[in-house]
Amino acid sequence: MQPTGSAAEYWKANLRLLTICLIVWFVVSYGFGIILVEPLNAIMIGGYPLGFWFAQQGSIYTFVALIFFYVWKMGKLDRQFGVHED
Repeated sequence: MQPTGSAAEYWKANLRLLTICLIVWFVVSYGFGIILVEPLNAIMIGGYPLGFWFAQQGSIYTFVALIFFYVWKMGKLDRQFGVHED
């Protein structure tokens, strides 16, 4: 694949991806685990309220999933801009 764009475009795309990941993590950990805990507690998963699950486990699972997503997307971004390491 031919490299496209400049270093500034690469950095902009990297920051956009990082911002999206941080927003998702914030919404899951703070929004679902703290702000929306009461409405989510009406839903039960495995005998536990969903709000409790998000506060205790959901944000951790989401963070781990976001790490793998970020690595995958950065690999594609590196190849697109010709800065990947093989």
